[in-house]
Amino acid sequence: MLNFSNSLIGILNLVTFLLSIPIIIAGIWLSKQGVTVCEHWLEKPAIAFGIFLLIVSIVGLIGACCRVSWLMWIYLFIMFLLILILFGCTIFAFVITNKGAGRVLSDKGFKEYRLGAYSNWLQNRVTGRTWKKIRSCLVASKYCSNFNKHHGQDNIAMFNKQKLSPVESGCCKPSNECGFTYISPTKWTKTRNVTLANPDCNAWNNDPNILCYNCQSCKAGFLQNIKKNWKKVSIVNIVFLIFLVVVFSIGCCAFKNNRNHNYYKGH
Repeated sequence: MLNFSNSLIGILNLVTFLLSIPIIIAGIWLSKQGVTVCEHWLEKPAIAFGIFLLIVSIVGLIGACCRVSWLMWIYLFIMFLLILILFGCTIFAFVITNKGAGRVLSDKGFKEYRLGAYSNWLQNRVTGRTWKKIRSCLVASKYCSNFNKHHGQDNIAMFNKQKLSPVESGCCKPSNECGFTYISPTKWTKTRNVTLANPDCNAWNNDPNILCYNCQSCKAGFLQNIKKNWKKVSIVNIVFLIFLVVVFSIGCCAFKNNRNHNYYKGH
């Protein structure tokens, strides 16, 4: 009869094996159905992660249930690397998302965002070709079109009270500094004799495919959204990290059981 640690490792790896199958299927589905650059970008990580999870689960399952010591050693080595990588990524995420926050505007329900407020590493992620891909995703998702539908009937007083998301504030409307005249949430008139010291004011265009997608504020709003999501992911990572440490500890017991079993079997 298998020891408790071996049985537990076997059950855990059976569950992860079953979970890997829908992940791989989802990645393949995205590769067939994806239309935007964003959807095609997601397919490869999904398939790679699913295959990795599948292989590791099989190694752990065979190593624990069939008492194959060298497979358990490989399984534990992979788990140890995962713990180190996840720990490093979690610390890194907390460090680079420590800077940056929205600027509160008087008599406004929304905040505005400045690119320079964020870490240099994040700023470098939204330049050149990378930003072109991100911008194409934002346009293809009709983010600002939906924003206009939700607030299209608002007058300026109502609009100023809205709690806009970072991307809505940065990409779908001009900066408050520009002093443009409000017509609709995504349509503004450039007022004469208004100082355009902020380069985003010149970048603004009422074309639904342009708006403020080329603005620094749009990049800042996108980074703020990334920052919020990374904070949530980091919390999940901590929980997962604890889970991996527990599994690794159980795996060490299973590995020890395998060695003892094979030793007594050989004698």
